[in-house]
Amino acid sequence: MIRQDDRPRCVVFDIGRVLIEWDPRHLYRHMFASADEMEWFLANVCTPAWNRELDRGLPFDEAIAERTACFPVHRLAIEAYRDRWQEMVPHAIEGSVAILEALRRADVPTYAITNFAGETFRATQRRFPFLAGFDGAIVSGDVGLLKPDPRIYRLLLDRYGLDAAECVFMDDVPANVAAARSVGMHGLDFTDPPALRRDLAALGFPLA
Repeated sequence: MIRQDDRPRCVVFDIGRVLIEWDPRHLYRHMFASADEMEWFLANVCTPAWNRELDRGLPFDEAIAERTACFPVHRLAIEAYRDRWQEMVPHAIEGSVAILEALRRADVPTYAITNFAGETFRATQRRFPFLAGFDGAIVSGDVGLLKPDPRIYRLLLDRYGLDAAECVFMDDVPANVAAARSVGMHGLDFTDPPALRRDLAALGFPLA
């Protein structure tokens, strides 16, 4: 049971797969003749590890040039990772956005910590204006740190003068939630918007 004094007062969001749908397959299923070819490309060319370096701040042009040198036959598909990136994000996750907007209407401070390349994050903010309304945000590509490194959570706390015990952080990746808890934040494993609404309401946030 959470005591009244222990309840968090601000909410820290992850973004990808919490507030917006993101998956490179939304793009590449239209570029390859079969699912097997697409999965080979994503496992061997534009890999999750390579994408993490983009999220860490590696410039897209440099990353594209390196992959193209290694896999010249896939040049067009590699360049699409930059040029058609927004096709990987087909829509917002409306149930989560409704929660975010309800919190803002109730004057609950909202923040974000996201693993996201800086240039694509700003383009995505223009497309989804709710991403520009946070009281503060830490974007991994801008700071050179990635979740679940505890330093990225401490950076949010230090930059915005927040007390960890007053923050609840949610993410679809359990390791990222565990790291938030390790620095003293409340942590929620995101599964879907209805569960998130119930979990935040149980912590005392004004969500019916």
